[in-house]
Amino acid sequence: MRLTTIFSLILFLLLIKHTTTAATELNSDYIEQFATNYLIEQFPSTAEERVLITVAEIDPRITIQACAIPLTAELPDKSSSRNVNVKISCDESTPWKIYLSAKVEITKAFLVAKHTINKGDILDENNVELTYMPINRIRGKKLTDTAEVFGAKAKRRIAKNKLVNKHSICLVCKGDIVTIVAASSSFNIKTQGEALSSANMDEQIRVRNSRSNKVITAHVKGINQVIINL
Repeated sequence: MRLTTIFSLILFLLLIKHTTTAATELNSDYIEQFATNYLIEQFPSTAEERVLITVAEIDPRITIQACAIPLTAELPDKSSSRNVNVKISCDESTPWKIYLSAKVEITKAFLVAKHTINKGDILDENNVELTYMPINRIRGKKLTDTAEVFGAKAKRRIAKNKLVNKHSICLVCKGDIVTIVAASSSFNIKTQGEALSSANMDEQIRVRNSRSNKVITAHVKGINQVIINL
């Protein structure tokens, strides 16, 4: 009987020590990581976008109290804003809470110049690459698909690390000799012509037929290729 009592007492003391140890392990690093993990769940990355999360450090003058139960986290005002406040709470009998400011930055891969691209240069994997950039810093429509860019020519100089956009390139450029495809459901005819303007994929362009000298309007369907649907 006495042995059983002693064993129970030792077990009780061990449980108290374990709980206390777990509680005293709460520190700034733990809470900051706890907030980061919570935000990762709230703002998950996708196949097209990556989310960068930065949680501000807790003021070292703040004393982190013990908490014998699991912490909870929430966003009092959840939004897509870059700046958020995370509420970390301990809801035991003597509750406490702390707010951590954090920055949530959503990035997406855009095409940028690896080095300076001069007017007339052909764009390919040697001078263009995909780089993840914060979408809130991007103005206007920028290119993200290499299929829209590789093989195109630079209409103007593109500086190193600058974004590539449709205004700075042309898949078919003015003066290019192009293949004109006149297509229907049953046949297609090919001939040559000269581009009288510049355009990119699926855009309209004016072309002069080299045989008939007639000016026509077609759509760009590839590098130096335009199509007329009959």
